[in-house]
Amino acid sequence: MSTRFRGQNMMTYRAARNRYDTAVFRRAGRSGLDLPAISLGLWHNFGPGHLFEGQRAILRAAMDLGVTHIDLANNYGPPPGGAEETFGRILATDLRAYRDELVISTKAGYDMWPGPYGCGGSAKHLTASLDASLRRLQLDHVDIFYSHRPDPTVPIEETAGALAQAVRRGKARYVAISNYSPAEATAAAEALAAHGVPLLIHQESYSMFDRHVERPVTEDVAWRGRPGAPDRPARAARSLLETVEDLGVGLVVFSPLAQGLLTDRYLDGGVPAGSRASVGHFLTPGAITADYLARARALHEIAAARGQSLAQLAITWLLRDQRVTSVLVGASSVAQLRGNVEARHAPPLAAEEIAAIEPLAVDTVGAV
Repeated sequence: MSTRFRGQNMMTYRAARNRYDTAVFRRAGRSGLDLPAISLGLWHNFGPGHLFEGQRAILRAAMDLGVTHIDLANNYGPPPGGAEETFGRILATDLRAYRDELVISTKAGYDMWPGPYGCGGSAKHLTASLDASLRRLQLDHVDIFYSHRPDPTVPIEETAGALAQAVRRGKARYVAISNYSPAEATAAAEALAAHGVPLLIHQESYSMFDRHVERPVTEDVAWRGRPGAPDRPARAARSLLETVEDLGVGLVVFSPLAQGLLTDRYLDGGVPAGSRASVGHFLTPGAITADYLARARALHEIAAARGQSLAQLAITWLLRDQRVTSVLVGASSVAQLRGNVEARHAPPLAAEEIAAIEPLAVDTVGAV
């Protein structure tokens, strides 16, 4: 059976009836929103530079697996905007009937167009960027709209006001932040609360090889001196994990596999053609050190003893902490997506397994 859409014949997609039978969801902080424990991020694997049918197959598979949260940003691609445009096409042709089952997020804050309003945390940029994202996505609203990064040149009240305005205009259901320090996250939550809009999520990198969210951070004096920052004594050092718990905010994790270092790809010591290390944008061949290989191979052995891949173990390790609402995974194939999603059903890590992982799970220079 086929249906005609914009002059093209396309097979009608119907999501698997059992898509929620084995799905796992977690509540985002103290909100009423549940997110899948493993979500799909469309960072550098969606856009015109990739095969459209392959991207379409990944999104269909995600829906069939109950992976209902799709994470985007205005600058994802390449080129910037490419991921939103591609997802918008597939949403219109395949997933429109399931829009109310999906949680679609996008972000603004990084470079998108020339001039002073093409990036940052101003109301001008955030508002214009969200409107452009909605056009690319072919939507009238997103479920979650993020401030993608803090902007030390803009009062947090202005950034928070623009996020709150997106909710009031009906263009976002919830608002969130990404890449904020604990002090910045607290200030953003307080500024949003003044508008009667709660902060839903903080999105941050976290993996076995990038554990900065666990470390206490002393409030930056420069942050307290930025425009609009409240004049108050510095607070006690808090980690980001402690901060989101205190604020009742969910934590969505990106780069859970440390740009591929927590996969089987480099275990033989080589750098495969086409891998992120070979391209060198976010990971360089210099990261494949003897120390890295020793730790990765030891983690691989722990994973194998559990019947898991190294990537699956890395995801299971993150989900051990209930403060982690969802882990964002990318996927270049349906098989890769399915393999990562299997981690949601792994047995919890035993105390002795966590103890064995601990000396191996340390920050790696160049991992993220």
